[in-house]
Amino acid sequence: MRTIQMTLDDDLVAAVDTVVKKLKTSRSAFTRKALKDAIKQVNISALEKKHKKGYERYPAGKKEFSVWESEQEWGS
Repeated sequence: MRTIQMTLDDDLVAAVDTVVKKLKTSRSAFTRKALKDAIKQVNISALEKKHKKGYERYPAGKKEFSVWESEQEWGS
């Protein structure tokens, strides 16, 4: 692990300190998790954008998903 220095607004540090106290964790642990979650979300958004472009380029046919209709369960 590496130690890095960051510049944050005072309000943000205060908010983080409040949350980490409630979660009984550290600023570093909280920040690591927040950064991992943010990176994961960026990757998910990139995949969604890629899928959208693919379907815009090659739209789904009317019968493409009909084979799954009998598998659907709508609950009771």
